[in-house]
Amino acid sequence: MKEIKGILKKYWGYESFRPFQEEIITSVLEKKDTLAVLPTGGGKSICFQVPAIAMDGLCLVVSPLIALMRDQVENLKKKNIPALLIYSGMSFREVKRTLENAVHGNFKFLYLSPERLKTDLFLEYLPAISINLIAVDEAHCISQWGYDFRPPYLQIAAIREHLPGIPVLALTASATRVVRDDICEKLLFQKNHERFQQSFARPNLSYSVFKVPAKQNKLIEILKNVKGPGIVYCKSRKRTKEIASLLLHNNISADYYHAGLTTDDRNKKQEQWIQDATRIIVCTNAFGMGIDKSNVRVVVHYEVPDAMENYYQEAGRAGRDEQRAYAVLLYNDSELKDLSKQADIRYPEFTEVKKVYQALMNYLQLPAASGEGVLFDFDLNDFVKKFGLNIYTTNYSLKILEQEGIFSYNEQFFLPSTVQFTTDKKDLDEFEKSYPLQSTLIKGLLRSYEGIFDNPTSINESQLARFIGCDVTDVKSGLANLHQMGILEYSPQKDKPQLQFLQDRAPTEDLRINLVMLQKMKSNFEKRAVAMINYVTSLTTCRSKMIGNYFDDDSMTNCGICDNCINEKQLVISRTEFDNIIDIIDKVLIKNALSMDQLLQSFAPGRKNKVWKVVNFLQAEDRININEQGYISKKKVI
Repeated sequence: MKEIKGILKKYWGYESFRPFQEEIITSVLEKKDTLAVLPTGGGKSICFQVPAIAMDGLCLVVSPLIALMRDQVENLKKKNIPALLIYSGMSFREVKRTLENAVHGNFKFLYLSPERLKTDLFLEYLPAISINLIAVDEAHCISQWGYDFRPPYLQIAAIREHLPGIPVLALTASATRVVRDDICEKLLFQKNHERFQQSFARPNLSYSVFKVPAKQNKLIEILKNVKGPGIVYCKSRKRTKEIASLLLHNNISADYYHAGLTTDDRNKKQEQWIQDATRIIVCTNAFGMGIDKSNVRVVVHYEVPDAMENYYQEAGRAGRDEQRAYAVLLYNDSELKDLSKQADIRYPEFTEVKKVYQALMNYLQLPAASGEGVLFDFDLNDFVKKFGLNIYTTNYSLKILEQEGIFSYNEQFFLPSTVQFTTDKKDLDEFEKSYPLQSTLIKGLLRSYEGIFDNPTSINESQLARFIGCDVTDVKSGLANLHQMGILEYSPQKDKPQLQFLQDRAPTEDLRINLVMLQKMKSNFEKRAVAMINYVTSLTTCRSKMIGNYFDDDSMTNCGICDNCINEKQLVISRTEFDNIIDIIDKVLIKNALSMDQLLQSFAPGRKNKVWKVVNFLQAEDRININEQGYISKKKVI
């Protein structure tokens, strides 16, 4: 224990661990398979990084998020902890060199995506790599019952055969009991495995939901009442720009962020918000993963999220400093109707998927029996325009094909610029004497980046330009010249959406999809949508408790600070009024089942919350039924 606390102090500067971190690390050091369910900002990375440093060998980290892997590798390098990364788009030579470094170098971490686990090249090198731990990030992706199922995750269990006795640490921020069980089963956890789950309660975070006719006005009101940094989540890129402009017009410092921006723009906007130069970031869900900003005071969802998992993670970015913060959701009835219909849109018929597949092959000009490993720049808007396709059907068809393991499709793709010197230091000195104009750039590279002779090293041209005091365009052209002269290999960054085939292209008539699995996933989505709608429309149940109960956290109690808890404290019903409401409900439910909106039409507008309270009482007493569509009917007396 003394050693792991010393590692925590040395590399992270912390005196003590957060809740459950020490217990999780101890379980890993005891070689036990371990499941850790920790909330957003709960310090999941430390749970595998500390024990991996404490043990001999290298930790294999599996993650689906290239940007998050890249950030973690860069952060480890800043702490002088050697780490490697294999990501989509690397050349065969680059991957091979990285794996050779994993075998022969003094590296502590190898980050890679799950698709890489089944490649012949990785399996060839695997026996020679001294692995001490397999860390599986975003572990809910392995479960078909989860909200983000990714079939390549199923490959993780297969490599355990090659690594007997090596423990697996599975990490996630949100998983129901069914998903937790599925994670342990799919990863072949041993019988003596350990499970740790932090409470889903956030005592300092006040949840609230508002049904409003004019969201813009309510948003401005919220941001003027709650001081400090904030995030506003929107579902479309266009909306992020509109809302940011609205806030600026109302003297609220704001900027917008989405995956369609260039990498430089995204990094700049993100950094300005982190440094408090921008107060409010208006964004799609492309923003937030891996960002550690503790003083966020408010997170507003401008539209209803698709699932409780997304909402909990995104709302949980508020108040990580444990000071009072607010998570606010704005909605209207049309959004709830749209969400209830989303399952049919997200899971199109097989004929539609085949149509998109054939169009895609024509678009990419990819012959049958070819394509494995090939990476394509892919413009979705151009594709649907050329083939007259519906953009929503197309997008979700592509996701289905991706889940079948046919290709990987990444809208938020990013490959950083890389540089590696291809000459030795002696020849480089001679080159500088002959070409003194290139010397400043070469010295800037050598002073800024370690290991640049041994590996392709990620660089930032803008930072390098500031370091050597010149324009970024001059740096890029200088690197291109050095590349042409054979002094180094320079690969400029790539941030267009990418599509990479994981297997050779099959003829359209031979395309096969697991329709049984697809139907299960559709059914699961429908259940998650119902849970989200129930959360939004509830006027009496504690919101924190609803979230905790969704994730099967039985320890939840009323938070006392959400809108429903506050309203409940203020809501007192006399016995006479209580009986009067029950009488009216009994009368209107005699003939037909009614929705809550229909039922409320029998009461004055000011009694809405009281009616809800009585309805919840009648449901708890088993005197009424409420079906999955929200229709209320009287219980038949036998």
